[in-house]
Amino acid sequence: MPEISRRGAIALGAVAPLVASCGGSESISSRRVAVIGAGIVGASIAYHLAKSGARVTVLDRYEIATRASRGTFAWLNATWAKQPRDYHRLNQLGLAGWQELERELSIPIKWGGSIEWFDSAERQAKLVEQIAEQVEWREPARIVAREELAKLEPKVEFDGVETAAFSPNDGALDPVMAARRMLDAAMETGAELMTDCPVTSVKTESDGTTVLDTAKGAIETETFVLATGADPDALKALGKIDIPQRSTPGVIVVTKPFEPVLNRVLVAPGVHIHQRLDGRIVLGEQDGAPDNAAHAQRLAGRPTAFPTSDVAEQHAARIMAVAERFVPEISKAATEDVYIGWRPLPLDGHPVMGFSPNRTNAYIAVAHSGVSLAPILGRLAASEILEGGEAEILAPYRPSRSFAEIRRY
Repeated sequence: MPEISRRGAIALGAVAPLVASCGGSESISSRRVAVIGAGIVGASIAYHLAKSGARVTVLDRYEIATRASRGTFAWLNATWAKQPRDYHRLNQLGLAGWQELERELSIPIKWGGSIEWFDSAERQAKLVEQIAEQVEWREPARIVAREELAKLEPKVEFDGVETAAFSPNDGALDPVMAARRMLDAAMETGAELMTDCPVTSVKTESDGTTVLDTAKGAIETETFVLATGADPDALKALGKIDIPQRSTPGVIVVTKPFEPVLNRVLVAPGVHIHQRLDGRIVLGEQDGAPDNAAHAQRLAGRPTAFPTSDVAEQHAARIMAVAERFVPEISKAATEDVYIGWRPLPLDGHPVMGFSPNRTNAYIAVAHSGVSLAPILGRLAASEILEGGEAEILAPYRPSRSFAEIRRY
């Protein structure tokens, strides 16, 4: 288990007071909330709403976690890239939330930390500075030498690597399984799940009731959540808000179950690698698609699958070849899935959480780092929706903020 356990539990316990309640008179058990999007963020919001007693309906155009959540590397972390400090703190609370959900819902999570380094001497020197900052922020990260790296990961080739960053609190999971566990738990308390059910429009009746028009009929609700990932059109059409995004594609490769070769998340030059508890190895590329007209045309519709199986296999082989430099035994693993993932990435790299200024019963929940943040975002969103207050920790991430500045993330 990560070293954040005790401190994380205390921090999570302190989250509730951060939401200043407006003291609404309506019973929470009578509140109707629709969650549009059954990915990992939507599943967490639905779970926390249902757990609090709300009447929840979850709707998805496809199936559970088939888009952004399925196409993520699923690295749970609060590392140097989570900037600035308030965002780093939010991610720390996210990891503490996963510890809680792991116990509540028996979600398999492989803890053990991450190891990261760069080829460039200049970038490696910067990493040392960033890890020192992590320590100041109460993250137990440190720089370790090659001798210790070999002990941490005996089957990894660290040739030419003098030092690397070790972040012991990190972990990884299967995001599709995690979303399913949360939705199953929500349904056990009365939530309803409707998949293959796109929402086409929203209208307000004369009595103030909100009606969602869907492929399976009209759904009456009081509040609805837009946890629609990298789909900006849903936010415009249903939330009446245009959130500027710079979402980019990345290839995810998943192997069939394989013998244990990795203990931790490995963030090596050119590739990310981790091995799930079920033995499947997950690989993500660091570089996105080439910036040229051919790829722009091919990716215009945001596909999640390659045009042919041969093309998919070529991409898998390309990424596997990079991974084999560091973990030679990966060459024996058979590919099970190759997927194009689209990151929900608002322009400044940070989550968008809160009610739309243009449709006040539409709650926006879009987040890069959605896997790391899902537990805390679900908990805070449910509290804001049902109690009517605002969480101070979410103040920097409201939909009404300026998105002009691009920060590192």
